[in-house]
Amino acid sequence: MEEKETVREPYRMVLEGGQAELVEKKSRFIANVRPVESEAEAVAFIDEMKKKYWDARHNCSAFVIGTKAELTRCSDDGEPSGTAGRPMLEVLLGEGVRNVAVVVTRYFGGVLLGTGGLVRAYSSAVKEGIAASKIGTMRYGVRLKICTDYNGIGKIQYILRQNGLEAEDTVYTDQVELTVLLAAECVPGLKKEITEATAAKAGIEEVEKLYFVAPDA
Repeated sequence: MEEKETVREPYRMVLEGGQAELVEKKSRFIANVRPVESEAEAVAFIDEMKKKYWDARHNCSAFVIGTKAELTRCSDDGEPSGTAGRPMLEVLLGEGVRNVAVVVTRYFGGVLLGTGGLVRAYSSAVKEGIAASKIGTMRYGVRLKICTDYNGIGKIQYILRQNGLEAEDTVYTDQVELTVLLAAECVPGLKKEITEATAAKAGIEEVEKLYFVAPDA
């Protein structure tokens, strides 16, 4: 019996890291966000920020690894327990961002913020850092190769347009070969439409399965 393929949910990831800064009662909070693929990368990034901001009072951190947030870590780095790392991690999880690390550096301004003030400041810094980063939605998809004769190309191009799709590549020989990338859940419907429109004369082959950056809706 054929095993049913696991449904892979879309997730958000940092395509390009960003930096943001805010000041709360004279304390400076500097958030640095970076995409990471592993715990080792996240730890290296955190160490890098600690060296860069060696003179700061605190370099608090959080990271999320895996498309389903399989690995999460956070550190208060000397702040009262639960006032920095955990709130920072909660922001990352709440934003649905994966494979990301953030370090919030604090230069103490001489005024105590209290527990609530610290939670708000560190959370706000991470939100600002995410806002300053380039974020993309990763969807699980399939790359299809569609082969057709010249009679069917017009019908197929129309179907693709109706589904909001564009061919990645089109090769014209004695036949026409189109390469299309689309979300996995849309594949059965597209195959059905093309098969019906071309009287099953078009060849459709699944070339590759992968995550890709989906355009914003």
